[in-house]
Amino acid sequence: MLVLTRKVGESLVIGDDIEIKIVDVNQKSVKIGIEAPKSISVYRKEIYEAIKQENIEATAQENIVSLLDYIKKNKP
Repeated sequence: MLVLTRKVGESLVIGDDIEIKIVDVNQKSVKIGIEAPKSISVYRKEIYEAIKQENIEATAQENIVSLLDYIKKNKP
């Protein structure tokens, strides 16, 4: 992991088209701004993890429905 020190108003750049800027710092948090192309999804980690879990659950349900359909169609 790369660890950098930045002050309010300073930025870092990832690749050619992503800029992360330190907007504000207080005792308990850091506010950052992210400029990235619309084609790049940017999520807070807890939101990303929730989306990932929902996708796993949806896929599992889809697989169960497909299996039940297969069983119904192929009953002896």
